[in-house]
Amino acid sequence: MRLILGSASPRRKELLAQIGVLPDAIRAADIDETPRKGELPRPYCQRMAVEKAYAVEAACDELVLTADTTVALGRRILGKPADVAQAAEYLLALSGRRHRVVTALALRLGERVWHREVVTTVRFKRLGDDDLNAYLQSGDWQGKAGAYGIQGMAGAFVPWIGGSFSAVVGLPLAETAALLQGAGYPLWGGR
Repeated sequence: MRLILGSASPRRKELLAQIGVLPDAIRAADIDETPRKGELPRPYCQRMAVEKAYAVEAACDELVLTADTTVALGRRILGKPADVAQAAEYLLALSGRRHRVVTALALRLGERVWHREVVTTVRFKRLGDDDLNAYLQSGDWQGKAGAYGIQGMAGAFVPWIGGSFSAVVGLPLAETAALLQGAGYPLWGGR
């Protein structure tokens, strides 16, 4: 059974490797990720993961694994910032507050799709001007939901999380392993 990772994210590939999974191919899904009017973070994230799974071309016997990670501040979706000004806006909104990180997974085999969502609560410390400016200058915010990556410099902004660290990075490993095993994909060197 071949596994296709439907994501160009190097972080997701690295996380899979932590559980001994090396995808046979990487085929990033190209879909419109614009939230619908009034769409809430969790349903939005689930929709993105499932749409990505269907968007990746695969043979009927290939497993396609996709994921989407969204930062939610209340009902507001903080996606990937378009520019440094939007990144600053997001980080200031998160400063000194708790927020949720929703990561949805989808695993497709033929027309069948399994999916899961993992919600993790993250607390940010209050960001001072030096913190904010140094982080913005680093460019580490680029291409990251909510304008931060917990696995990088922004890890210094997070004194507490409740939930899955790997989900905040982009792929909840326990849930990913369970989905793969449930679909018959051999883990732990069984390939």
